[in-house]
Amino acid sequence: MNFTRWSARFPGTQRRAAARTEHAAAQAKRGEGAVPAARGGRADPGAERSSPAADGRPADPTVSGTGTGTTPAQRPDVLAAVPSLDELSVREVLGRLPALVALVHGPDHRVAYVNDAYTAGFGARTPGAPAHEALPELGQLGLLPLLDQVQRSGTSRTAKNRTAPGGGSSYTVTCTPVEFPKTETGTGTGTGTETEAETGSGSGSGSGSEAEAHHSGVLIHLADVTDHAEAVERLRASERRQREAAVTLQRSLLPQELEQPDDLRIAATYQPGGTEAAVGGDWYDVITLGAGRTALVIGDVMGRGVRAAAVMGQLRTAVRAYARLDLPPHEVLQLLDGLAAEIDASQIATCVYAVHDPNEGLLAYASAGHLPILVRDEDGTVRRAADPTGPPLGTGGWLHTSGTIALGPGSTAVLYTDGLVERRGEDIDEGVAALERALSGAQGTPAVICDRLMRALGVDADHDDDVAVMVLQQPARTGADAELFHNAALELLGGIEAAPRARAFAQGVLASWRFPVELCDLGVLAASELVANSLQHGTPPMRLRLRRTDRRLIIEVTDGDDHLPRRRRAEPGDETGRGISIIATIASSWGSRRTPGGGKAVWCEFALPDKQPDK
Repeated sequence: MNFTRWSARFPGTQRRAAARTEHAAAQAKRGEGAVPAARGGRADPGAERSSPAADGRPADPTVSGTGTGTTPAQRPDVLAAVPSLDELSVREVLGRLPALVALVHGPDHRVAYVNDAYTAGFGARTPGAPAHEALPELGQLGLLPLLDQVQRSGTSRTAKNRTAPGGGSSYTVTCTPVEFPKTETGTGTGTGTETEAETGSGSGSGSGSEAEAHHSGVLIHLADVTDHAEAVERLRASERRQREAAVTLQRSLLPQELEQPDDLRIAATYQPGGTEAAVGGDWYDVITLGAGRTALVIGDVMGRGVRAAAVMGQLRTAVRAYARLDLPPHEVLQLLDGLAAEIDASQIATCVYAVHDPNEGLLAYASAGHLPILVRDEDGTVRRAADPTGPPLGTGGWLHTSGTIALGPGSTAVLYTDGLVERRGEDIDEGVAALERALSGAQGTPAVICDRLMRALGVDADHDDDVAVMVLQQPARTGADAELFHNAALELLGGIEAAPRARAFAQGVLASWRFPVELCDLGVLAASELVANSLQHGTPPMRLRLRRTDRRLIIEVTDGDDHLPRRRRAEPGDETGRGISIIATIASSWGSRRTPGGGKAVWCEFALPDKQPDK
């Protein structure tokens, strides 16, 4: 198809072509005998108004010949310099566009035209050939199906950032449907001569292809957005690097391997947010306190990125330091509250700190704005840890308090961050209720339960928030496993007979547990020294407790005085002050703490010589 002939068929083109012909004839007629204005002098005003301009156009009769009071827009030479839309053909417009333009027509998308920019970008193309042969680059850009869609629907479509294979240029492509009308030669109102005048071309009139019924085509406009695409890719690469650095920092600050207490089975998992979400400050930790007690902590630093991860790391380190003091949960949070304000007053962090005591079968906890702990009993009943809950860390001015929740044999507890249960458009209580339902039916090891809870709550790689979950179980031991765990206790009434009774009790219990003689002797000596220290410095009530696990022997003495003992160097002439030094020398570890009801507990541990396999 002749492109010039097709271009004249845009709406209004025929009318503008006829107007240009009449305008040219009028110019030629008026130009006979006309006298141009003299250069360098003032022309006659009347002649200036009636004479044509220097370029052959008639002068504007509204322009004053005095030259005063005129603007550049009113001067004839300026008007002549601005091309009229009627004077431009479609070929001229498309040919001068910096963007790549191609025109295809028919069901095979045969090439009708490509502009100079297209030829410079992809090379010359053969008119009349199908697009899949003549324009292979469209197939490489995945645009051939788009051409079919545009032709069928008659609606423009745009494909953004299509990159040529091999890492070439990137284009934003707009496909616009166009209509190819039939040309009537010698029929109706048109004649061959009229058609030539309309199109400005005297060739190819009356060909058989142009006499066919009109058909549709597609105008393809490819704008080179390579620079923009590269800038976007650089930005994304920078964001990926920042995210990877934050994730690496986050994971490096989390415990690489959880401590596994004797009496609990624990598993935890951390899932960072999806690729479009920045890494947050979720964290968790497990800290063995001695005497069979275990501290568990989980928290969430509000905010995203490296800064939140750095604050999280400082809080986690502080918690481990405070936990070594063996303080009650609310006192640990009180210390953390002041530290969080010093680290960054603009960062808000929530946290729950809990301590498990196997002797009591309780989980003591304190919460700073965190979500409640959930406990599932052996029969499947799920309980929520009730208040107390204080404000988030860093707010200051709040006295935290501790609470307790039972954690007996066969029970499972879950600590988690808000990313697990919070969803946009939903109340967070609905998410906690969904977690309760999922926990009631979850069975298996703590690691299995972590995985099942994450799946049940819809947490995947594209989740929009980071999630931390910790699951702990108090196993119900039976059979041979139960034989490895024993408890024995003796109430000490005071007096001179308390120490001999304590030694005899320890001797009998340790022998019944079938410990080696050497370990029995060390255990009796440790019990004697702890009881003697309590009798001298403590107050009633006093109690001796012996506990055996599959890994260690624990000896503990409690009394009513809250003064904690400390190790000191005794002088050669001193008759006292050597008891704690003896304990520290013979035991694997020792420590002391204040008890919730007032008083203190002093303990020591001995590692068993033949350690049983881990659970």
